[in-house]
Amino acid sequence: MHPHLHTEEVQKTCGEVVAALDECHARGFLWKATGNCTEAKHQVNMCLRALRIERTRKNREVAKQKRKEIEKAWAELDANK
Repeated sequence: MHPHLHTEEVQKTCGEVVAALDECHARGFLWKATGNCTEAKHQVNMCLRALRIERTRKNREVAKQKRKEIEKAWAELDANK
């Protein structure tokens, strides 16, 4: 299941491939059902995957930094006992 395709972040980085998929889907049900939109769908999936991987990497870096700060605070508390 895709996240919302018309958010600012998605449109900024994946706007062209999302537009191509929308255009393909606008051609009708039979066009989609016969597999003519498969390549456009794959491109959207790959673009969204790249966004997710980048977001995950950034979140991991923030979490590591927060963890270091917490460990430092605990170490200071233990030292003051």
